[in-house]
Amino acid sequence: MRIALTGSTGLIGTALTRDLEKDGHDIVRLVRRPPRAPGEVAWDPRRQWVDTAGLAGCEAVVHLAGAGVGDHRWTTTYKKEIRDSRVLGTAALAEALASLDTPPRVLVSGSAVGIYGETGDRVTDEGAPPGTGFLADVCQEWEEAAAPAAEAGVRTVFARTGLVVARSGGAWGKLFPLFRAGLGGRIGGGRQYWSFIALHDHVAALRHLLATEDLTGPVNLTAPHPVTNREVTRTMGRVLHRPTLFTVPAPALTLALGEMASDLLRSQRVVPRRLLDSGFSFAYPRVESAVRAALTDTR
Repeated sequence: MRIALTGSTGLIGTALTRDLEKDGHDIVRLVRRPPRAPGEVAWDPRRQWVDTAGLAGCEAVVHLAGAGVGDHRWTTTYKKEIRDSRVLGTAALAEALASLDTPPRVLVSGSAVGIYGETGDRVTDEGAPPGTGFLADVCQEWEEAAAPAAEAGVRTVFARTGLVVARSGGAWGKLFPLFRAGLGGRIGGGRQYWSFIALHDHVAALRHLLATEDLTGPVNLTAPHPVTNREVTRTMGRVLHRPTLFTVPAPALTLALGEMASDLLRSQRVVPRRLLDSGFSFAYPRVESAVRAALTDTR
């Protein structure tokens, strides 16, 4: 297949690109600079412009671009960057796809389990309504921005992603050096649920969404067994053979990170109901297997 991809240099985009190219797929990378290599197509999410000529012949699109939620403190300016990079970029891409004489068959558009807000101990699947808060609001707008593609007949799937377990990037990538140094510990009370997914399974799930013709709408990309932060802490210590004596009290975390701390203290017990019902099989369904896989993953 000829597949267009945004966010190809990020953690997930890099792994997905390698996996698809290994199997002989032709990848078209959307870049925010002048194209320098074959297979690159220019786009400007801020100006909501896409070089649509470069998308001709693409059978599928995977849209992963967006400013990193954990890259900076959530100032008013950076919150706008988080929102605009997702909403404006998705709107631009969806409108570009809708304008093509022959649109792609499928758009897999990034989203996040943040859309559910605080879920506490409640097991949450795709049937749950959106929650409240900054990330929940952003995710709702993010998904709504893809409407032009869906209205043009493009099968549109929203990959609602949890915490990706990887050494090479993302929020979990920041945990590994802390725990290796013996500085890891629970965050806040440690009772908040974290919904995770191994990088290997995330890439496989994205490919599953591309290939499964009857999947549309939201699909949770999380492992089937979410765990508390307390259990994550124990697992990281056990796998890395390090003590986990440190704790980060909620007030201290809020003082250090500001509003972003709410993302680490929020409990989200999200399960991948639609992914499992569609026949997807996880290679690393539990947190210990996901952490061990991250240690041996060379991607």
